Amino acid sequence: MATSVAWQPQEQGFNEICRLLEQQISPSSTADKSQIWQQLQQYSQFPDFNNYLAFILARAEGKSVEIRQAAGLLLKNNLRTAYKSMSPSNQQYIKSELLPCLGAADRHIRSTVGTIVSVVVQLGGIAGWLELLQALVTCLDSNDINHMEGAMDALSKICEDIPQVLDSDVPGLAECPINIFLPRLLQFFQSPHTSLRKLSLGSVNQFIMLMPSALFVSMDQYLQGLFLLSNDPSAEVRKLVCAAFNLLIEVRPSFLEPHLRNLFEYMLQVNKDTDDDVALEACEFWHSYFEAQLPHENLKEFLPRLVPVLLSNMIYADDDESLVEAEEDESLPDRDQDLKPRFHSSRLHGSENPEDDDDDIVNVWNLRKCSAAALDVLSNVFGDEILPTLMPVIQAKLSASGDEAWKDREAAVLALGAIAEGCIKGLYPHLSEIVAFLIPLLDDKFPLIRSISCWTLSRFSKFIVQDIGHQNGREQFEKVLMGLLKRILDTNKRVQEAACSAFATLEEEAAEELAPRLEIILQHLMMAFGKYQRRNLRIVYDAIGTLADAVGFELNQVLLSC
Repeated sequence: MATSVAWQPQEQGFNEICRLLEQQISPSSTADKSQIWQQLQQYSQFPDFNNYLAFILARAEGKSVEIRQAAGLLLKNNLRTAYKSMSPSNQQYIKSELLPCLGAADRHIRSTVGTIVSVVVQLGGIAGWLELLQALVTCLDSNDINHMEGAMDALSKICEDIPQVLDSDVPGLAECPINIFLPRLLQFFQSPHTSLRKLSLGSVNQFIMLMPSALFVSMDQYLQGLFLLSNDPSAEVRKLVCAAFNLLIEVRPSFLEPHLRNLFEYMLQVNKDTDDDVALEACEFWHSYFEAQLPHENLKEFLPRLVPVLLSNMIYADDDESLVEAEEDESLPDRDQDLKPRFHSSRLHGSENPEDDDDDIVNVWNLRKCSAAALDVLSNVFGDEILPTLMPVIQAKLSASGDEAWKDREAAVLALGAIAEGCIKGLYPHLSEIVAFLIPLLDDKFPLIRSISCWTLSRFSKFIVQDIGHQNGREQFEKVLMGLLKRILDTNKRVQEAACSAFATLEEEAAEELAPRLEIILQHLMMAFGKYQRRNLRIVYDAIGTLADAVGFELNQVLLSC
């Protein structure tokens, strides 16, 4: 594979590489994939091997798109390690082959080219490829959808991977590249093509954190574009609009202050979007708003509308993976992916965020968890002021009867746990009623109601322990203690985990108050050792570690007497 000034592929080398790529990607091929990969790696030692890959990607129109795309992806990976050591002539050849493909007829080819372009810019900089800027501008201004979309795809990947290079002075250019591209990106907000609206908005959003002067002075136009796109028919575009507002409220809240009322109205609307990803992004706004330390009073009048939306979104979605996992009983062996390192440490007195407590149970951030966390934040900011709006909704859901309404009941219990700390002043006079209501739910037929009841009781554990000093409080504590111990021996793995975690929280709060019950506690924990799968065994260890921290030498006394 000799290299010459006017490089041309040799037919034998071209055919051999195409054959290997075809075998590598073919699901029906009987060839040894590892041997094929080794052969491709051996060919990588030839100085012009990457030229062949670029040629196949750009010009092998007689080959399938899959083979050409495979060549492009291999080229991308090779360039990450080899680009800077390549000869300038080979670098130039590859770049010259990529530019005409920005407008390729097949979108998979365009997308692969865009990825490689971004890698080359990361490695060689803009100054080393000024022709790229002119090619991008030409394509963006062409009115040909393939060229516009291909250029926009490449530009969006550069903006995502290395936005700072577009906001830097480039020798040979009169102005920063972002000054050239931003007006075009903002213009694409009005494109009839969804792909261009999505890519242009996503690209501009990448500069919010950097806030280049070009975007700063164009902020009014950018905000107008966001409001224009706020009800876009594309869910992906609506999600990006919400993401933009979340970033702006975090980085430059002053830009949004004149528009807060309209913004609250919009976020309330989109928080109910039929697309869960859009609703989730909208829900993040409430966290971002309070983190921006803007006046809380601005939001107060919207609480009667916001709180019910959050509670509605806390109901399990039909496709929530927790619904499937909740059916796993203790007889099913754990999967390897269920296991991750866990270390005993002193536990927080109830988590600040509801989702943190069952993070080990389901590690997916979703609308339900985000809504519960938002309600937690609201309760800590506004306290009991949200109760007149929230409690009637909670009570209505808790009183819903029938198996079909179990998700509503479960969401109401989650909501009680979410506000346990922030609204405790208003809830405390009713604590005995709340606990008396929750304890029977520990025996509910639905495992997710049993598990969430464990968690919600743990959120009140600090206040349950505070009441131990009087007879009714002691009896209440005993009922919670025994209720959680019983659930530790549940047959459902999800409930086992929730009960153990809740019990560990109660242990830390109760400390020496557990001493009289150490024997029965140890009996239950030892029984759990005999029935738990590997994953939940770690939580039993955590509970025992917390118990040792809580009661100290008392534990030795009981162990010695056993």
